[in-house]
Amino acid sequence: MVVGSGFGSQAGIGQVTVMAAGSQVMERALRGAACVMLTLGVCLVLASSTYAGERRHGLSIFGDLKYPADFKHFDYVNPDAPKGSRLSMIGTAGLITFNTLNGFILKGDPAQGLTYLFDSLMTPALDEPRSMYGLVAQSAEVADDKKSVTFHLRPEAKFADGSPVTAEDVANSFTLLKEKGHPFYALRLRDVEKAEAIDPQTVRYQFKGDQIRDLPTIVAGLPIFSKAYYDTHDFSKTTLKPPLGSGPYKVGDFKQGRYIIYAKRDDYWAKDLPVNRGRFNFDELRYEYFRDRTAEFEALKAGIYDLREEFTSKTWATEYDVSQVRDGRLIRLTLPDERPSGAQGFFINTRREKFADPRVRKALDLAFDFEWTNKNQFYGLYKRTNSFFENSDMKATGLPGKEELALLEPHRDKLPKAVFEEPYSSPVSNGSGQDRKLLRTASKLLKEAGWTVKDGKRVNAKGEPLDVEFLIFSPTFERIIAPFVKNLKILGVDARIRLVDPSQYQERVKKFDFDVTTQRFVMSVTPGVELRNYWGTQSANTSGSQNLAGIKDPVIDALIEKAVAAKSRAELVTAARAIDRVLRARHYWVPHWYKAAHNIAHWDKFSRPKTKSKYGRGVIETWWYDEAKAAKLRANN
Repeated sequence: MVVGSGFGSQAGIGQVTVMAAGSQVMERALRGAACVMLTLGVCLVLASSTYAGERRHGLSIFGDLKYPADFKHFDYVNPDAPKGSRLSMIGTAGLITFNTLNGFILKGDPAQGLTYLFDSLMTPALDEPRSMYGLVAQSAEVADDKKSVTFHLRPEAKFADGSPVTAEDVANSFTLLKEKGHPFYALRLRDVEKAEAIDPQTVRYQFKGDQIRDLPTIVAGLPIFSKAYYDTHDFSKTTLKPPLGSGPYKVGDFKQGRYIIYAKRDDYWAKDLPVNRGRFNFDELRYEYFRDRTAEFEALKAGIYDLREEFTSKTWATEYDVSQVRDGRLIRLTLPDERPSGAQGFFINTRREKFADPRVRKALDLAFDFEWTNKNQFYGLYKRTNSFFENSDMKATGLPGKEELALLEPHRDKLPKAVFEEPYSSPVSNGSGQDRKLLRTASKLLKEAGWTVKDGKRVNAKGEPLDVEFLIFSPTFERIIAPFVKNLKILGVDARIRLVDPSQYQERVKKFDFDVTTQRFVMSVTPGVELRNYWGTQSANTSGSQNLAGIKDPVIDALIEKAVAAKSRAELVTAARAIDRVLRARHYWVPHWYKAAHNIAHWDKFSRPKTKSKYGRGVIETWWYDEAKAAKLRANN
């Protein structure tokens, strides 16, 4: 999932959101736990026993920390960046309203940016594969047996009302999230047995079971709430009352469905810590909401807001040839995105009997002509996604090696033969938009699965028609699906598009009330327990989970646990590749496309560090307002 801002780069069209239902929940979890939201999903790992029992200024993955205990700032920031002014922007693509300022529960559509209200025990460094450094906690120590982690809090940590952040607040935050929070938290914190305040500045988390590798860093990234505040406010309810946090921003002005402003706290207790130097340089963050993407784009050109990440390839390729761009006032910027591109596609809901047979699902894949779509609608800007770990070393390629076979062989009798061959990739069409060869193959698969053609309609033995409804909330996506629907109708499938309002869409996705829907899930550089939320059996019937396809496969469950328990990067990569092979062979989705870049348009009044963080976009946290550029812009307008 996306780290930090809640922005993504691969969507390409307005319908795909970086994070699905509960997006702000994911955003906070991914930013704080580096698990991005997420993103979004990024999970840190503490696998080495080298530092067990030692008090450390940070926690790291499979190796040492990049930054020493006396580091002054992260390498990807400008520690002397000027502070001030406002960044006004479009946030996560496709979100057009909000109705709650509680972003940690399943109910409601949270406002964007709520992550910046809350601190966590530690915060990630976005130029390391996975690491965290002390924020509210000045140090941490993992027990020799790895069954617990103890954090030592900074006594100067304070909430926005001046009250101290204590171990009791931290422990109570864990309880609130696990018992009343979004189901995402219950899944991730399943093996965290308890959190207890040892003294006002010391909190200890106790773990159970054997799959505990990720847990120290997961709990280090949880948001911290004021116990006193939530003793008198119901955490389980939606609300438009600004919550109390200890983070760098507080809620300022907002108008539901129009905008929300976050004001930087002058009294933010942690503004001078090494992890925060050069970060959070804007006095205000303003998220704009528009009902219509055309109006949104026109507002950018008119200077009504400052910045947007462009997800619509047609717009990026054809609609920026305007005077504001030509004369350099409006900047088009492409930033590299070195994170795994993840899984974006049409997810097929296997909870519905008509999609139970993988041959049906594969037939749907064959009916989608990516090559035609990329040429005629995306202007050739994208590559086809095939792997659930696209653009990373965890993508399965070639025949399985001996390490992968060691994981797969015990399950051979439960797996299709294709798992032990070259991993499945969607076939390359002839680009005509109606590849007859692929459609004939799709028709054959449907027939083998028991769906024959009668009076031009594809029906089963009971005479029931095969119908497919694509659930969307943005009309932008209709142009992408329409040719797909046309091909399915050629096959006799009763295919159609269902456009609903965003709130209804979120509710239906949370409850898995759809045939096929479009989402993108960004994989972590170092995935861990979040894999259970994507593909684990337990998450299949958990409202709000990311297991949209409804996958209930004991083999996948077993392989996920291998990934969670990996003791080295090599073991993790092997397990992830095995998972990828099985998922691709089961045909749970019709994969989309990706590009390893952020396309950003902004008015020329900002500057940014010379070095971009490898795993973050950096706009909100590391850019700053440049008065000289702004003055020139004013003079030229």
